[in-house]
Amino acid sequence: MSTELKPAARPGAGAPRGGGRRKLTYPVVLLIVAGAIVAVSLLRVVTGTDDLTSAGQFSAALAAATSIGLAGLGGLWAERAGVVNIGLEGMMMLGSFAAGWIGWQHGPWAAAAVGILGGALGGLVHAIATVSFGVDHIVSGVAVNILALGATQYLATLWFGAEGSAAMQAGGNDKQSPPMADMPTFTIPGLSDALQSLESHHWFLVSDVAGILGGLVTNVSWLTVLAVLLFVGTFYLLWRSSFGLRLRSCGEAPVSAESLGVNVYTYKYAAVLVSGALAGLGGAFLSISTHFFQDGQTGGRGYIGLATMIFGNWRPGGVAMGAGLFGFMDAMQLRSGGPTVHALLLGLAALLAVLALLRLRAAKRTQAAVAGVAAVLLVLWYFLTDVVPLELVEASPYIATLLVLALFAQRLRPPKANGKPYRRGQGT
Repeated sequence: MSTELKPAARPGAGAPRGGGRRKLTYPVVLLIVAGAIVAVSLLRVVTGTDDLTSAGQFSAALAAATSIGLAGLGGLWAERAGVVNIGLEGMMMLGSFAAGWIGWQHGPWAAAAVGILGGALGGLVHAIATVSFGVDHIVSGVAVNILALGATQYLATLWFGAEGSAAMQAGGNDKQSPPMADMPTFTIPGLSDALQSLESHHWFLVSDVAGILGGLVTNVSWLTVLAVLLFVGTFYLLWRSSFGLRLRSCGEAPVSAESLGVNVYTYKYAAVLVSGALAGLGGAFLSISTHFFQDGQTGGRGYIGLATMIFGNWRPGGVAMGAGLFGFMDAMQLRSGGPTVHALLLGLAALLAVLALLRLRAAKRTQAAVAGVAAVLLVLWYFLTDVVPLELVEASPYIATLLVLALFAQRLRPPKANGKPYRRGQGT
């Protein structure tokens, strides 16, 4: 009798009815997205904050979401194989530094390739520690972050800030690399101009949709296109192939997978290496988009990427949605600052009011009361002030991360063996 693992059937095929939570289908997801667009459009009209749905805002959000999404996708690969990867931030640092080091000499495409290698190096260190030596995954990830921070700062001083070096003469110093050439972008001619014209009228919903679409077809980096293809490829590879089934079995039941002939160590190594490579590409994207490596450039985006993975319930589509949300918040605080964040206070109040009604309907009165009081306070804050303090504006992406995780934590389903130690032959 053959014991080879085979790809899983399509979702819903032969599944029992009536049990478990209802899965989000594509029509439902599209309805949620449409409802969100209508809500944001209404918020723009009420508050008069036109930049909320402008093409510039969504173009910046797409760029911010690319690096965060790549980090989240990297976390997904590792954790689907059962390895917790807290070291995403450090792997992004290594990718960012490697891209800055090579980019000023050989251009942005070489920078992207070397950034992938830099992140994969961090992934290899994490894999050796956790898979081969059984080090606690959290401890190893934190160590990778610390080592990456120290290594990039030391090497930046040595290579970019050396007195009289070619790097210093080209504009580098001990905190940043010399500038590199631009990464090519593309704009869909005709469509971009038409959408820009529609957006300028500030019509309800129509101009908002035009602004959103305009941001997605104007000055888009080819690395962003590559990131989209990586998300699609990840879905088909992990959920539609024998390789993906074996890899995911290592994160669900490694002992059972080993009994069926799966080399669990090999799959865990492969997953963590891919995880580091994706995070490294996310870090390289930061260096390429700003034209140089800079100390502290990742700014916690590796941790936000980890949050997108959790928010997305360890699925590529969910990670993409989470990256879009956090990318929007990140771009908003960089572009518009106080006024736009101030407008979102009213939107957050409405969201909390809906949450309070849902909790009340579920007979969870304490949670309903907390959400209702918070909604009232946000409404008062909005009407009694004109702008949000700069400190809160800068912290808005991290506050959004905490809020989203707090609201969705109860609906998460991580891989069963995620983070648990595994030794070859332990089931015998």
